[in-house]
Amino acid sequence: MMSLNKRASLVWSGLLAAALIASGCSSGNGETSSPSGSVSEGGTASAKAAGGAYNLGEKPLSFSFYGHYDWYTMPNWGEDEASKWIKANKKVDVVPVSSGGNAAQKLSTMIVSGELPDVIWMERGADVEKLREAGMLVAFDDYFEKYPNLKKWAGESTLEMLRSPDGKIYQFPNWYTTQPNGNAGYLVNKKIYNDLGAPKLETTEDLYSYLKLVKEKYPNVIPFEGGQKAEAITVLSSAFAENHPYDFSSVAMLASPKGDKLASVFEDEAFREGVAFGSRLYREKLMSADTFTQPLDQVEQNIVTGKVAVYAASSPTEFGAIGNSLLKAEDPDAGYIMIWPVHKEGLDKNKIFTGSYNQLGWNVSVITKKAKDPEAIFAFLDWMTGPEGQRVIMWGPPGLYWDGTDEEEKPKFTDKFTSDTKGRDKLMNDTVNLQWVGNTVYVDNAKMKFESTLPEDLKSWETKWQSEITWKTQFNTTAYVNLDPAGDSPEGIVAQSVKEIYEKAFAQAILNGKSDEDVYAILDKANADAKSVGYDKLLAFKTKKWQENQSKLQK
Repeated sequence: MMSLNKRASLVWSGLLAAALIASGCSSGNGETSSPSGSVSEGGTASAKAAGGAYNLGEKPLSFSFYGHYDWYTMPNWGEDEASKWIKANKKVDVVPVSSGGNAAQKLSTMIVSGELPDVIWMERGADVEKLREAGMLVAFDDYFEKYPNLKKWAGESTLEMLRSPDGKIYQFPNWYTTQPNGNAGYLVNKKIYNDLGAPKLETTEDLYSYLKLVKEKYPNVIPFEGGQKAEAITVLSSAFAENHPYDFSSVAMLASPKGDKLASVFEDEAFREGVAFGSRLYREKLMSADTFTQPLDQVEQNIVTGKVAVYAASSPTEFGAIGNSLLKAEDPDAGYIMIWPVHKEGLDKNKIFTGSYNQLGWNVSVITKKAKDPEAIFAFLDWMTGPEGQRVIMWGPPGLYWDGTDEEEKPKFTDKFTSDTKGRDKLMNDTVNLQWVGNTVYVDNAKMKFESTLPEDLKSWETKWQSEITWKTQFNTTAYVNLDPAGDSPEGIVAQSVKEIYEKAFAQAILNGKSDEDVYAILDKANADAKSVGYDKLLAFKTKKWQENQSKLQK
């Protein structure tokens, strides 16, 4: 599913801290007053069965929902087929609270004014903990036995990873999983590849030779699309070490495992070799010249028009599916394929992982103490993450694109699912930004089970390559989540400085490196600069968090 760039947390953490102080909510007793005017309803006693569980649909439930992202605008609840059905059949209404394009300032204002929303959809980590420490969040522990979907599908180890320092759980995860998934990998232009004799593309040197051939034979084609800010080179670094997903070379993690510690990314050999290889591609004009300046829509345009021979990215399948469809419509022999991840000569190709997945998935929903009936809201979220809720929010109400279920609770898709692809895709696009508690295992397995029954010409391009390549080549990085310090902490300030050093050195090495030695010198200087601003302190912090994660996962 979707993924987004991590926003710099320094400004937000500062605003949040100031807001918490100004609102007087930072008392240690874990209590905070509930502002008047809450839109939550529930009538807990009358809507609960004898066993004490809330019966969704017996009584209207309305709650406010705030997506804590600058880019996020919640669609109007009840206008698409899925939420319209939920509103009518489950009597749930969700009232959006907009960020207004400035999420940090919006939440800060709500905290100071005492007008928190009932639910906040946000990133995991330090900022959730700030709200929790201020006594603003509701713990979920008493709900898990009454409403078992999250516990059943996420599993104990995932819940353990979500547990806060006080021993309780406040976060409802989105797109969590217990099995591999992900889309990172290599997209190859099928027409060009076949025209050039379908040469072997297994090692990094195979790739280098192929890109030179493309440049010679197709002067108007980009041999290797670097994506935005040369993301492709970060992905490509996975080729230079076994069990080394691109995350270990990324600006997001700023560290790489070495034994029982997290060490400097600038000293990581796979990262260094990957950057040197990328610099060579750039020097020899085998990579997109404007990779550090081009917008994402330009990358998409290059892909869907077939102007690219090879593209590596953390999620190339979306553009690949669109491009494959458009190119095949013009030429049945055109389109895109995916290849098994390339590897450095001598490495085991089955231990090369281009990307990653983690059990916690993407982001989380938290329920604030402003909610009049937090248990009712949790009951709804738990229903939504369960089989019925996932079927409805993904594929619409029963009777349209699915009707009934099999013995595994998988949807029985109707003929309309494959005959009305335009309508189906519109419905699914309409609900993308309403998928707050996605259940990856249920959705993926339901999709794969259905796809396996279809003839080749009706199978999804994306699903084909997920099942054959990408899901098999993603590394489990659950132990590496939640390593980031709070933005306003000493380690957080160091992290911001190291991030800036990384981004500058990475760009300089690709754009200005005249040789491998030149690239390594740039990275060595970056390493020294990072250590001068306290990088070792940041690495020690991350190592401690990593080791704590490993202990949690072993419970």
